[in-house]
Amino acid sequence: MATVLPRLVVTAPASGHGKTTVATGLMGALRAEGLEVAGFKVGPDYIDPGYHALATGRPGRNLDPHLCRADQLAPLLLHGSAFPEPADVAVVEGVMGLFDGRMGGEGFASTAHVAGLIDAPLVVVVDISRMARTTAALVHGLHTFEPGTRLSGVILNKAGSARLVDEITAALEATGLPVLGVLPRDAGIEAPSRHLGLVPAGEREQAAETVRRLAEQVSAQVDLSAVLAVAHGAPPLTATAWDPAAEVHPPSAARPRIAVAAGRAFTFRYAETEELLRAAGCEPVEIDPLVDQALPEGTSGLYLGGGFPEVHATELSANAALRADIAEAVAAGLPTVAECAGLLYLCRRVDRVPMVGALDAEAVMTPKLTLRYQALVAPEDGLLGPAGTRATGHEFHRTTVTPERGDATRGEGAAWLADGHAYGFSLDPAGLGGATLHASYQHIHWAGHPRLAQRFADAVHDHHARTTPQPEARSNSEHSDEHDLDHHGDRDATEGLVDLAVNVSTAAPPRWLQDVVNAATATLGSYPRTDEASKAIAAAHGVDLDRVLPTAGGAEAFTLVARAFTPRRAVVVHPQFTEPEAALLAAGHRVERLLLSADEGFVLHADQVPEDADLVVVGNPTNPTSVLHHADTLRALARPERVLVVDEAFMDAVPGEPASLAAADLPGVLVLRSLTKTWGLAGLRAGYVVGDPALVERLRAQQPPWSVSSPALAATAACLAPAARAEAADAASRLEGRRRALVDALAPLGLEPVAASRAPFLLLDTSGLRPDRPRGWLRLALRDQGWAVRRGETFPGLHADWLRVAVRDAETSAAFAAAVARCLA
Repeated sequence: MATVLPRLVVTAPASGHGKTTVATGLMGALRAEGLEVAGFKVGPDYIDPGYHALATGRPGRNLDPHLCRADQLAPLLLHGSAFPEPADVAVVEGVMGLFDGRMGGEGFASTAHVAGLIDAPLVVVVDISRMARTTAALVHGLHTFEPGTRLSGVILNKAGSARLVDEITAALEATGLPVLGVLPRDAGIEAPSRHLGLVPAGEREQAAETVRRLAEQVSAQVDLSAVLAVAHGAPPLTATAWDPAAEVHPPSAARPRIAVAAGRAFTFRYAETEELLRAAGCEPVEIDPLVDQALPEGTSGLYLGGGFPEVHATELSANAALRADIAEAVAAGLPTVAECAGLLYLCRRVDRVPMVGALDAEAVMTPKLTLRYQALVAPEDGLLGPAGTRATGHEFHRTTVTPERGDATRGEGAAWLADGHAYGFSLDPAGLGGATLHASYQHIHWAGHPRLAQRFADAVHDHHARTTPQPEARSNSEHSDEHDLDHHGDRDATEGLVDLAVNVSTAAPPRWLQDVVNAATATLGSYPRTDEASKAIAAAHGVDLDRVLPTAGGAEAFTLVARAFTPRRAVVVHPQFTEPEAALLAAGHRVERLLLSADEGFVLHADQVPEDADLVVVGNPTNPTSVLHHADTLRALARPERVLVVDEAFMDAVPGEPASLAAADLPGVLVLRSLTKTWGLAGLRAGYVVGDPALVERLRAQQPPWSVSSPALAATAACLAPAARAEAADAASRLEGRRRALVDALAPLGLEPVAASRAPFLLLDTSGLRPDRPRGWLRLALRDQGWAVRRGETFPGLHADWLRVAVRDAETSAAFAAAVARCLA
């Protein structure tokens, strides 16, 4: 779907013509007209966006195809124009001259290149203080130099006499480009500069007044209606707005605080950095190192961005209380990212003035300017990524740090390698076994590398969990810690044993399905596409496409549920497959167990579920009890304010699927299905979710790109085709007969399954067979006989005398019954 966004790019023949003056003035003037204006800057510049923010009242943002992918720029433009509220117009300030980009890159990352990526018209600003008719020649050259360049108007800057303006305007008529405005010379509206360019708006008390005067000048001297007509001439964008929630996920339900350096000394950071951290479940809190005396209470992470600590070194040093607090926290393992200014602040001294001292290094001013992009690779596992992590960074400084790197030959202790050199610091000051401190000159736009934000957020959440007392999870099990939630049947089915521990009905897929999977390997050079699998799922259950999501088996679906929702009261109905609870606990949620009674055959009654439970997980038929709950019971649990997760991993093994909710249009319900059991696909991981489209979309937002492999997607589509579903139905009928054969073989031994069970496995209580024996003895005796069964004590609500036995063919069942008889003899 195309998005209409009026927009334009302000450019110039070269630096110094007044792009910042005009762009910032335009933003302020349009805002004064009552419009919501979004401001952007081409390239990595941090200072101009600060003035843009003053002019627009919303964050200034950057569009840089070096630091982000080129195809991200239009999505980032749309995001920045929609957040915090929809903009009426976007104004983008260019960089350098119109066609100036990467050296040797044929204009890559130039203003013209970026304008093309966002399909925006250009308005060129020309300083005419030393030109007359040559202005027209210059503009004509810009207009015709590169095919596809869309110059749409000219603004003349630093004009002197009216006679000169008339001369230039007449000459420009030949170009066909209108003069949109003429700004006179007025040094009073220029921002002062320093060794790295303009003085940041955050450091200038008079910055707001400067921006106000700029807006007044532009409003008086520029035809704003004509400018808006240019902006409205931009075609609709077909891109989708960038969404931080689609790039990262909260590792837990906690909201750990990240202290973010701000104020006059720390003015540089990308707006998307904090948005990514918030989407990853963190709470950025600004601190001003010039005045705040301590880190905020409960700080679990520290982000020190760019700025000018060398200019404010005396004031920073005078705040000894905060310096000591940060030094202590970093030494104790507080996850800390420091970029450029942050690197200097963490050194022992900057130009002999004491700083934090978390790094054994000294920083000094030099006459040399370092200004460059760097292709970076992490030499070893670090706070922002494992060894081999790649990123693009930008350096902009006149200081040096000694030492500035770890082992220069091997990269030990270095944050990055670039061009064979090691840079920055990656340290583990607390000796925790992994780096918690990352400091370098490199500024990195995390929207272009969201995995860095995720890695940092993961560390922050881990630190919070490690250092913050956690309330005990509520549970109605007295011995919840005795259950190994990570235990699976494949651990019991060791080599040499007959496997009745794993609930996979066949050892290998049928030949036709193997051919489908094998054929899919020919497409492994392309990224997986979910289209056909999604259509097959929707067709199989008679639902719309927005109600389905292919997953890498049920395990991924449980993880997505745990990441997508933040329940106040999560209830898991037990005995139950342990994966859902393990996933919820891993995400930091508190879990309450509803233990069903063996005396009642583990049957669920709707009124047993707490009314205020806002996330409920139940299996149907339930693993390990094999109980098939009535569909009406589950429907009674559904409501809009609750997420009801029904694990139907074994439903396709029940003839007719009488209790399935997969096709039910119920608010708040998610049904999880697996193809593993019936089709022998445990090693491929194929499954899916069907349910409330709003909830499915939330799961989709948490799913990593291409998480389901092409062979798994091909198998999913094939297994849900009509012929395959008919084959599965026949297999379910055969399993029903085999189940009866196993029940009949065990009945003479005093072993009977749970009454309401229907799944292709039996849950057996063996405690009454030999009361004099210790619990679990029969499972061990069967192992000695060469048989593997699933142990019961790893399931909440069961003990070691409960055994789960998978249904196999009649001959295997008879042999198993004979082995049990020998153990009892």
